[in-house]
Amino acid sequence: MNRSGPAQPDPRAKLRGNLPDRYLTPEDLAVMFVIPVETVYFWRKKRTGPPGFRIGKHLRYDPADVHAWARQQQELDDAV
Repeated sequence: MNRSGPAQPDPRAKLRGNLPDRYLTPEDLAVMFVIPVETVYFWRKKRTGPPGFRIGKHLRYDPADVHAWARQQQELDDAV
């Protein structure tokens, strides 16, 4: 049954903080930060970027962790 009327906002959006509903790929991070994907893999190798994890052979990032890492980078930059 399709009811007409104003669309209800997704209540989960507030809980997610407008983050994606899926884990991010290295390519997603490269697009988000406008950097080469090689930089994302370099961060991973040097353990300087956002924390990632493997699902089989696939590298993924939790959007909340990426957001927290980016915020931390901002705070470090502001402190300099």
